[in-house]
Amino acid sequence: MSISIIPEEKDEVLRDVHIGIIGCGGIANGKHLPSLSKLPNVKITAFCDLIPERAEKAKKEFGTDDAVVYTDYQLLLKQEDLEVIHVLTPNVSHCELAVAALESGHHVMCEKPMATTYVEAQRMVEASKKAGKFLTVGYQTRSQTSHQYVRKMIERGDLGEIYYIKAPSIRKRGVPLWGVFLDKEQQGGGPMIDIGTHSIDAALSLIQNYDVASVTGSVYRKLADTAYLSNEWGIWDPEKLDFSVEDSAMSYVRFKNGATLVIEAAWLLNYAGDSHMTLCGTKGGVEFLDGGVVRFCGDEDGSFYTKDVKPNNTARTLFKGQNLTGEEYEAKQWIYSVIHNIPPVTKPEEAAVVTQIIEATYRSAQEGKTIYF
Repeated sequence: MSISIIPEEKDEVLRDVHIGIIGCGGIANGKHLPSLSKLPNVKITAFCDLIPERAEKAKKEFGTDDAVVYTDYQLLLKQEDLEVIHVLTPNVSHCELAVAALESGHHVMCEKPMATTYVEAQRMVEASKKAGKFLTVGYQTRSQTSHQYVRKMIERGDLGEIYYIKAPSIRKRGVPLWGVFLDKEQQGGGPMIDIGTHSIDAALSLIQNYDVASVTGSVYRKLADTAYLSNEWGIWDPEKLDFSVEDSAMSYVRFKNGATLVIEAAWLLNYAGDSHMTLCGTKGGVEFLDGGVVRFCGDEDGSFYTKDVKPNNTARTLFKGQNLTGEEYEAKQWIYSVIHNIPPVTKPEEAAVVTQIIEATYRSAQEGKTIYF
């Protein structure tokens, strides 16, 4: 199966695209707004947040002079100049906001995960099809140089049949203490839906296999109540913190062709190893190392070999040689897709399967049984 991302690059002469932002919190200010603001043809003309001061601050730093601030997203969607909406709110509201934006005639970038349930994800897919508008999800791992380099190797058949994938997202001590990350009602879960979602999407997009047979999950909350653990983003007292999600979760995914995907997601884990994605095929294997390095291994003339490669920016499908971070590349190719009417890199049908796997992981752990698709 071909896994080409986008057809041959078109002329980069770009028209203006007016964007509205719904949700002006951490992910907006840390990822989307800085990346969009570097694109000269992007005009951010509307900002919406339940806390008006946050929207005002975002407007001042990233908006046009005539940008408008809202606290009601429905009013923002009526602003006539807007073509694209970015939904950057807590997970539980993704479906409602994205569907409303699509139905009002906008293309939508929704931050990951797509939704908290597969039913919601399917509703978003159908809304996109009915409206004839693009819907994409913020999985920027796909935009990394190393990821696209390996995708091309897999497409050529260099690794053979890939039958085992390990997809870890392990923070040994990395609990996000801001926002609503620890609130199950707002987020739908902890590290599995927060960072595990990136690893799942990366794995599925590399192997281009979305035909899942079953999911068996284990969800843990073992260290969250331990007082004064070290933490990358501040030490906390569990008695004063509402920590209603898991601190780690694992999942075993079996595909219909017999391939296996093992997912590891953690904010807190007594684990001293490295968290690297690995793919094993019949002709060779690959491991994603730190610093954008990929390590290939296999057998040659009866000897086992390893080879480290650090792909440069020419390995990307678009904008070859341009010095773009994964977030900047994601933003640029998204606007490029809108302008040239080309399907975006991350398609909603693919992101919906990621949500389906996450939901099945939680359900499997709760019910104590394998979930069959």
